[in-house]
Order: sequence, then C-alpha cells, then structure tokens
Amino acid sequence: MQGTEDTGPPGRRAGGQGPAQGPQDPQPGRERASERERAGESEGGAHGWGRAGAPGPAGGRECAPERERAEDQARRPHYRARSQEDRAPRPGPPAARPHEDHGPVRYGPPAPDPGLPVLPELAAVLAAASARTRPEPPGGGPALREAARGYWDRRGLHGTAGGIAAAPGAQPLLLALIGAYGGDVLMPRPCPATWMPQARLLGRPAYHVPTPAECGGIPDPYALLETVRRVRAEGGRPKLLLLSVVDDPTATVAPPELVREACEAAVDEGLHIISDETWRDTVHRPRDTVLLSPAEMCPDDVTVIADLSGALAPAAWPVAVARFPDSPRAAVRHARTLDILTALGALVAGPVAHAAAHALGEPDSVRDRIRRAAALQTEVAAAAHRAVLGSGALARPPQAGRHLYADLGPLRSRLADLGVTDSMELEEYLTDRLGAPAPGGHRFGDELGALRVRLGTGPLLGATPQQQTESLAAAKPLELPHVAQALDGLAAVFAELR
Repeated sequence: MQGTEDTGPPGRRAGGQGPAQGPQDPQPGRERASERERAGESEGGAHGWGRAGAPGPAGGRECAPERERAEDQARRPHYRARSQEDRAPRPGPPAARPHEDHGPVRYGPPAPDPGLPVLPELAAVLAAASARTRPEPPGGGPALREAARGYWDRRGLHGTAGGIAAAPGAQPLLLALIGAYGGDVLMPRPCPATWMPQARLLGRPAYHVPTPAECGGIPDPYALLETVRRVRAEGGRPKLLLLSVVDDPTATVAPPELVREACEAAVDEGLHIISDETWRDTVHRPRDTVLLSPAEMCPDDVTVIADLSGALAPAAWPVAVARFPDSPRAAVRHARTLDILTALGALVAGPVAHAAAHALGEPDSVRDRIRRAAALQTEVAAAAHRAVLGSGALARPPQAGRHLYADLGPLRSRLADLGVTDSMELEEYLTDRLGAPAPGGHRFGDELGALRVRLGTGPLLGATPQQQTESLAAAKPLELPHVAQALDGLAAVFAELR
C-alpha cells in the first residue's frame, strides 16, 4: 500500500514519454500499474474509502508520491496561455538531464499565494525590530502569546496566554503537536499537502477519511466512525483527528451542523481534534457565512492552530500559533509541544515575532487589508470559477482563500487525447499551459486517477506590486486590463478542453 518517494523528474516517468521522445518501455501497462502503486492506489486498502462511504481502491494509509514542474515554471507570476511556439521543441538533440528525486515532500506545493504586496505598516514594524538578534523562547515570548490570546478572544475562543504556543510556521508546529498527542492520525481526503508528511516523518500510521458532498476539510461522520472501528479492529490506536473548517484545497467552509456531527463523532471515539483555522480570515462573504470553530463546541477536546500566512502576514515571515484547551491534560501536552519545538530549534525570529504580534493585534490597517483582500478574492475567484465551469469541469463555488479545487473528470476523453490520464499528468499539463503552479489532487490525498487540481487565484491579480496594489484598490477589479487578460488566459486554456 505504500508508495515510493521518487516519481522521476518532470516530463519523464516510468513507462511514459519524455518531452520529445516515444515510449520508453515495451510494457507500459505494467509500468502504469507500478506508477499507481507508487501513488498509494494499490487495491484492497484496508481503510480506503470512496466518496460514497464504501471501501474504495485508494488505500487509507496514504504515501502519495508527487512531482513538481521545474522551479522556474512553478514561480511564474501570472497566468498566461502558452502558444504553440512556446511549447515547440528546440532543434537539435535533447539535452541530457540527470535523474532527480521529485518525491512528495521537497517538491510539495506551497500554500496558495496571496498575489499582494506586504502591508507597508507591517513592513515598517518588522524593520523597526530588525536589530533584535535573539529568537523568541520556545513557544513564543509573552507579547506574541498575549497577542494570539487576544486574537482568539475576539473570535469567541477564550483562554490564557499560558495556553498558547508559537512556532516558525505551521509545519513545525503541527509536527510538535502530533508528537505531543501520540497515537494514529486521521485526516480528511483531500487535505492540505503538508499534513501527511508530518505524520509520516514521525512514523505515525495515518489514515484518510472521505469528506461529505457539501464541503471539504472535515470527515464524513459515518465514514469516520467506520474508519476508527476498522483501525482498532486491526490493532491500531486512533488518537488524533486533523480537520479544517475553512479548507485548503477545496476553498469551502464547512456548515456548522456538519462540523458538529464530525466533532461529536470524534470526541465520542476518544479522539483529540486539531483544528487548522489558517484560512478563517479569508472568508469571501463573512456576513453571509456562518463559521463555527470546533473549539466552540468541544472546548476541552480541540487544539486550534493558525498560520499567519493565511491572512495576517507574508509566508516569508514564518510564524504560526496554537491555542490549547484550558485543562490539566492540555497543560501536559502544551509542555510536551514546547519540548519538541525546543529539540527542533523551531523558534520564531525576534523581528518576525514583533511583526506577528502587531498583526495579531489587528490594528485598523490590518483589518482593512483583510477585508479588502477578501472582497477582491470574492470577485476574482468567482470569475475563475465561471471559467472552469464553462469548460464543462466541476468545482464547488469558492467560499474562502485564494484558490479553487476543480474536477476535470467530465473532460477525461478530451484530456486523454492530449496524453493526460491522471492527476500527475494534469498537473504538468496545466502548469505548463497556465504558466503558474496547478498542483494535482494526488498531492492532497485524492486518488491518482481522479482528474482534480487546485488552481490559485493570486496570480490573477497582477505580475508586479504596482498591478497588485491597483487590483486591491479597484472598485471593479475585473475591469482592470491585467486582471481581465489573466482571466482570459485561464478561460482560453480551459476552453481548449471542451
């Protein structure tokens, strides 16, 4: 059931074709089966569940290998449909490229880019603290922890600064939390690309559970109960459930009633919940969307984490915070988390902590940026969603974040004519055609054969800080020439697939 860490360099896979070459193996069928096994799609997964809640072929313990386009293509600043001339092979023999390990961790996709410049006030705060040469103590200093306490207090999650832990980014923080809580880990399918590697790095068995039809980010409660039963029947120790009510990659917000059912099922089975609320401040229509944190329903059984790169600070200033329950048992786990962060050397840089505390305090400028960025993404993401649907593909309406998750299954026959038969090939095809990262669903735990892809909307806002600022300030951003051109490029690529 396990996959390998290596899928080969971009454009060259076992049994496939190179960029300008024919078949490389006389038995492509056997190699294709091997490729699917590498992606965790071996048949008969003991805890694999299909979308309808019945056992499926995906395998519950996921080790989905992945690969990324070359870094120069992955970092292109905006969408553009590449012309045939752009993609034509150059004359002469193809240059030999050494084999490179494109495993699932190092080449995993980053979080969706905001497509906006740094808030000037926040940059000034960071610059003013640049003389700080010492990092924060493990878990963050008093000012940072108090700012995080106030941030959650304003959202109805009350507690003390002593129940806060900070780390340089969500990945080391989640790693420390999984290590502190112990046991097997459950998570929805699909889920953020970084979750499975955290459990795998610690050697913890991890299992995917399908999501309900209405949203992503939370497990279907009945499938969760059945998965827990099966894991225990085979000698497992399910102890931890990861979820996100505002989700990457699906860009959906889980309805409160589904959140309640999933949390009650988890708590009844003795699972502790880690709720990733990184994207809660990116909800597109906050006045029309009811967002319920699991910590509001099960305060003693939920640890909340948030990466400030979601809405408060740029990803280049890594900082994330966790809020623990106010209980003696949680205090023990908080101490274990700090021990692990100390052992990892996962300390927040002093200047970054100062800027993060300022952002968590939410002065008027920060709140205004959050509001305007969400309003901008509301329009741009909706336009991108219309372009995707216009091709015949499927996608839930984006409700938050700066991305959407598209299912190109209805276009399978046309994609097959283009040599695209799974999400790895779809990722390569769309990344090449759009000129921007388009990570396939296999990176988020979805089946390799499902033609799903996450599309970021940040690149649609402009290629320069000036264009991005203009997009942020515009009353009608879709009428700006650079935004309209980027959306036309996206629509043209998908129109080719009809």
